[in-house]
Amino acid sequence: MLLDFGIKDIIDIILVSALMYYIYKLMRVSGAINIFFGVMAFLVAWVLVSHVFEMRLLGGLLDKLVDFGIIALVILFQEEIRRFFIAMGSHKHLHFFAKFFFPREGQEKKENILPIVMACLNLSRDKVGALIVIEEEVDLSMYSATGELINADISTRLIENIFFKNSPLHDGAMIISHNRIKSAGCILPVSHSQLIPKKLGLRHRAALGVSQETDAYAVVVSEETGHISIAYRGEIRVGVTAEQIEDILTKGVW
Repeated sequence: MLLDFGIKDIIDIILVSALMYYIYKLMRVSGAINIFFGVMAFLVAWVLVSHVFEMRLLGGLLDKLVDFGIIALVILFQEEIRRFFIAMGSHKHLHFFAKFFFPREGQEKKENILPIVMACLNLSRDKVGALIVIEEEVDLSMYSATGELINADISTRLIENIFFKNSPLHDGAMIISHNRIKSAGCILPVSHSQLIPKKLGLRHRAALGVSQETDAYAVVVSEETGHISIAYRGEIRVGVTAEQIEDILTKGVW
């Protein structure tokens, strides 16, 4: 049997391992890691019973459970499956050729990052809460439609005015799309992950939630501490500096 083990089998093992690791990361972010371990334990037991020890009666029962279990898993993990395909379709390497033929868009994005960073620093100094979502490849129209249409050039003063404490748009999220402020006062999905520290409030949970659903960057300014945080791909970093924000948003250094 070992003689039949070739390069194709090695590639097969690597691909399966990578897939399982990616699924593990999705489950860990969503707080469903215990369910993931339970499903894996069941699959191992099913393989041992049906294919290794060839127990016909018990193996037949487990085969039926697997057939119906796939449908149950799709229903149970529909959000995680959706995130998986969003991540697959929005991976930066898939858009290499688009960026190669249209380099100007990337340059414009870099030029518009500085006003965002400066606005976050000013808001942080004055302890004014803010939530800014920067669109990447996944369209955010479904979220921007929940707020007020702005459609304006990005400027530090405009961002500060929108998040001014007496502004009616202060509590919602600002969405930046195609190097313009598209809308403000938007409602975002809230993450229910158990990994979020208790000290973080609703803005941070909303930032993490939209980062789990899309590939957008979400920058948060805390109203209580003035600390700046940034969320991306289901992860959040608290207390980042202006230089770190600029590197993350312009170079994709996470």
